[in-house]
Amino acid sequence: MRFTARRSGPVLVVSLIVLVIAALFTAPGVSAAARSPHKDQPEQPACPNRQLPPAPVDTSEEPPPGSPSPEPLPVPEEPVGGARMGECGLIYPTGATEPLPTITAASWVLADLDSGAVLAAKDPHARERPASLIKVLLAIVVIRELRQDMMVIGNQDDANQEGTKVGIGPDGEYTVRQLLFALVMRSGNDAAHALARALGGIPVALDKMNRLAKELGALDTRAATPSGLDGPGMTTSAYDQSVIFRAAMRHKEFAEAASTRQIDFPGYGNKPAFKVNNDNKLLGSYQGFLGGKTGFTDDARHTYVGAAKRGEQRLVVVLLRGERGDEPLGDQGARLLDYGFALAKEGARPVGQLVEQSPEAQPKGDVSHGESATPAPGGDQAAAEPPDSSGRTAFGTVGLPLVVFAGVAVLVSLVLWFRRRRARAAAALVAAGAATPEEAG
Repeated sequence: MRFTARRSGPVLVVSLIVLVIAALFTAPGVSAAARSPHKDQPEQPACPNRQLPPAPVDTSEEPPPGSPSPEPLPVPEEPVGGARMGECGLIYPTGATEPLPTITAASWVLADLDSGAVLAAKDPHARERPASLIKVLLAIVVIRELRQDMMVIGNQDDANQEGTKVGIGPDGEYTVRQLLFALVMRSGNDAAHALARALGGIPVALDKMNRLAKELGALDTRAATPSGLDGPGMTTSAYDQSVIFRAAMRHKEFAEAASTRQIDFPGYGNKPAFKVNNDNKLLGSYQGFLGGKTGFTDDARHTYVGAAKRGEQRLVVVLLRGERGDEPLGDQGARLLDYGFALAKEGARPVGQLVEQSPEAQPKGDVSHGESATPAPGGDQAAAEPPDSSGRTAFGTVGLPLVVFAGVAVLVSLVLWFRRRRARAAAALVAAGAATPEEAG
């Protein structure tokens, strides 16, 4: 019993100190640093443009007077296509020896057109603008809903479209097939406008395009114009454009249009028929090139999608927000295709998967900053990191009171322990006759 009385004070003190230390190290911020298997790696910044593209450089995305700006599309709780598709920066197979080419695009994806395996990527779900790549989505809607021999009569609104035009004029007579080829080959904004009218008008066409994007699992994509001209709420991602192009290439009409070098196109009024050439420079110059699509606006910058076949393998590459510099974006795409075919020869493990239909889109709990917490680039984690919890206290929401209580208990225990020790020392002096009780006390 005497042993218990003498030792209870120190034991209590030690126990409470252990409680404080445990509480502190159970706090999310501390425990994450202490337990992380990658604690020697530098902290990764949050992915940019996870919710919205960069700020526009002009007024093209301002809504009409009296109309509100569209709300950002929700960011799925889990990255579509796999955990690594939520990473920032370069994403490539662990152990790959093939050197990665230098690419100016802010975001890109390299994938197998048949299996859907993503071979490599850079910030694949960053929200960007598609420019004319959105015409691929329009083309799928047209192929699904309009007869190829249906006649469409051109009007002045078609002819007045901004940007690249194929040459539609008022009262010109065009088949859907001719307009589809002009849309894909020449990126005609007038052809996009005419086809949107044939689908029931611009709002109807946009609704059909956006429904299709969601159906395919392209959850970063919202078309604001049928042509890709910048408009309020326009957004996409390199991942989405890969999904959309893969779906388009399953339609023989699109695949034929993308690979056709030249067609005859009707004139109108006194203007005779003329030739329309494919504007994709890789067609006929890159081995096994299957076709693609180019795009540019001031806000989107240069965009590109292209596919090629080597042996039995078909690859697709998408580049968004690129800069031409001394090298066209198509040439940069060609180097990425070379890289992809080399990775395939190595037998590199895919880093993601292109989906074929929409997963459940669950908004993140907090997307107020347009960012999401994701694993460090190049990691092999099976899922994205949980949302930042650095603002929480130890043991959840009651941790701070526990820590304060433990601290006070430690101080009280120390005071009591020292008082008991002093009392025992005084009693020992009195018992030895070395001091009177008054002197000892």
